[in-house]
Amino acid sequence: MSAWLPAAPCTPGACVEPSRAAAAVPRAVLRLAAVAVLLLAGVAIALTPLGRGRARRRGRVPAAVVRRWCRWIVRAAGVRVRFTGAAVPAGGLLLVANHVSWLDIPLLAAVRPARMLAKSEIRRWPVAGPLAARGGVLFIERDRLRALPHTVATITRSLHAGAAVAAFPEGSTWCGRAHGPYRRAVFQAALDAGVPVQPVRIRYRTEGPGVSTAPAFVGEDTLLASLWRVASTRGLTAEVEVCAPVPPDRHHDRRSLAEAARNGVPGIPAGRHGHHGAAPSKSMCAL
Repeated sequence: MSAWLPAAPCTPGACVEPSRAAAAVPRAVLRLAAVAVLLLAGVAIALTPLGRGRARRRGRVPAAVVRRWCRWIVRAAGVRVRFTGAAVPAGGLLLVANHVSWLDIPLLAAVRPARMLAKSEIRRWPVAGPLAARGGVLFIERDRLRALPHTVATITRSLHAGAAVAAFPEGSTWCGRAHGPYRRAVFQAALDAGVPVQPVRIRYRTEGPGVSTAPAFVGEDTLLASLWRVASTRGLTAEVEVCAPVPPDRHHDRRSLAEAARNGVPGIPAGRHGHHGAAPSKSMCAL
């Protein structure tokens, strides 16, 4: 593992709260079963040519289907969703969000279906790898600094062609109460393509006050443990706040654009607040 890769200090033992008001075990099992059924339905949809014209020729699933399926996945896990904020423009767009959980991925896709950034190892996964490639995922070589210019150029081409690209510029999952610095490389692609950056704030709450860390997927946490914690937590709500787009022509370099995108998200402190030394995220990650 390269020392330059982003990491967070958050761990399940130190940051993730136990489920104080857990749902009954049968309810949690039913929720997980519903998620499994929707995942299988998603595989079937991904393998079936839908839509018309260019989307059908490329084997892409229509955006409306993707958006609806992503919302169903989150809801099936027992999580209510509340979307607020600005409208999402059409055309080339870089969507960036803070990273807390595996839930962030379908939530961001529900804002606008986009080409996600994922580590290159996912391409070699059985079943998931080919499906991710079919879904338009952009794979990045996180361990190779030399591959960075090629990766930025690939993202730039997608943005210039009018696609939306989604990234988690913190590069690692955080617990939701702490936040990491934004890595700047992906913002260079937005500058090169001349497309706006749309920041998104994702946070999770239960019926009590404050932010809930129950959905956090951090450190040495396992996906199975995280799935069970989400499914067994009562009254969990995901709040997705879409912030105003940041135009690229007002910023002369990627550092300035990254700072503007971060400062445009209410509740996330400006500046660099990252830490190092923890295990890297197991979820999809960005530059």
